[in-house]
Amino acid sequence: MGREIDEAWIEEAVERYRRIEALQAKFDKAVRTVEVTVRSADGLVEVLVTADGTIRDVRINGPLQNRTNESVSRALREAVTAAGDAAAWARKKLQAETFGDYRELR
Repeated sequence: MGREIDEAWIEEAVERYRRIEALQAKFDKAVRTVEVTVRSADGLVEVLVTADGTIRDVRINGPLQNRTNESVSRALREAVTAAGDAAAWARKKLQAETFGDYRELR
């Protein structure tokens, strides 16, 4: 005796797959467009980063006179590190917003 095919189940699975694909496309677009701005602790360096980790802009705020190479380097490191953390935070937030209704597969 042959197996019965549950067409309703198959149609539901296909529709669910299409919805997940659409959500993934929305998520992919969002991580490329959502931007976060962070600054070094001293406010010298400002970095604009997208949720996918792309640094879009780096700005130096204020004069560099009377600053050592070490202090400028430290400010740059702080801002770039903060940008990476901010991108990860934004990605996680977008993922929760986009896929929050779906349970994790284990």
